Amino acid sequence: MAAPVTIQCCAPIAREPLAEAEAAELATLLKAVADPVRLRLLSMIGSHAGGEACVCDLTDSFDLTAPTISHHLKVLRTAGLIDGERRGTWVYYRIIPEVVNKLGALFAPLAAPAPAGRPVDVELITV
Repeated sequence: MAAPVTIQCCAPIAREPLAEAEAAELATLLKAVADPVRLRLLSMIGSHAGGEACVCDLTDSFDLTAPTISHHLKVLRTAGLIDGERRGTWVYYRIIPEVVNKLGALFAPLAAPAPAGRPVDVELITV
């Protein structure tokens, strides 16, 4: 008989309390994406062809001034969610996957899917 497989049943945020440093780091990321404009910018950059977007590709999608868009991009960059590279007169932005993945992992319901064909032991605890 195969050894039982242990599955995490809850999102990481519900398994155990976050350490102070980890909570501070995640709060910075969450604050950065808590604005609708910044969340849209992050999505537009990540879904753009080639995985990067020129600031010139982003500004026309908003009814905001270029300095306001630049401010929002700076917040995302300062938080570490995006990086940019100047090419001539334009800056091209790309997502930093390992940082963005921290946000997704925080609320992921399972740490890893159960291996196919293997029995899974589940312990139910009632309160």
